[in-house]
Amino acid sequence: MSQKILLTSREVNIILHRLACQLLEKHLDFSDTILIGIQPRGVFLAERLRNILEKEYQVKDIALGYLDITFYRDDFRRKEKPLEANKTQINFLVENKKVIFIDDVLYTGRSIRSALTAIQSFGRPAEIELLVLIDRRFSRHLPIQPDYRGRQVDSINQEKVKVFWEEQEGEDAVYLITN
Repeated sequence: MSQKILLTSREVNIILHRLACQLLEKHLDFSDTILIGIQPRGVFLAERLRNILEKEYQVKDIALGYLDITFYRDDFRRKEKPLEANKTQINFLVENKKVIFIDDVLYTGRSIRSALTAIQSFGRPAEIELLVLIDRRFSRHLPIQPDYRGRQVDSINQEKVKVFWEEQEGEDAVYLITN
C-alpha cells in the first residue's frame, strides 16, 4: 500500500478559508441558511467552516446540524458487517430554509442521495446546496455535483482519498492511498 499527500495542513487551511468566503458571498448573514454536516466525516468540515465564519467574519448564530444517513443508504443491507449508525443532531426545522450539505469527499454521489432522502424528515427545505472538500469527479454513479468544492481529484476506483482531521487523526491532510 502506498500513499501520496494531496493536501498539506497549510493547503487544507487555505481551502477552508476560501470555502468560507464563498459561503459568505452567497449567504451573507445566514439567517435563512443551515449547515448540515453529513456523518461521520462531514461534521469536522462543517464545524471548521462555522468556526471560521463566526470568528474571522463575525457571522452570528449559524445553525449547524449533523445528519446520519446510515439507514437511508441503498447498500445498507449489502455489507458483510453491520453498519454502525452515528447520531443525527438537528434541533431545528429545515422548512423553507437554505440547507448546505457538507461532506469531506464526494465520490459516487450515493451518500448525498441518501442525505436528500433523510433531510425530508425535518421539513422541506427551500433550497439544498452541496459543499465538499474533495470532489472525485470521474467516479459518479448519480448525477450529483457540488456547488462548492475545495479540490478536484482525478483518481481511479482502486485508489482511495482519505481526509485526515486534526480532531480525529491528529493532523489536517488529504492522502491518495493505493492498494
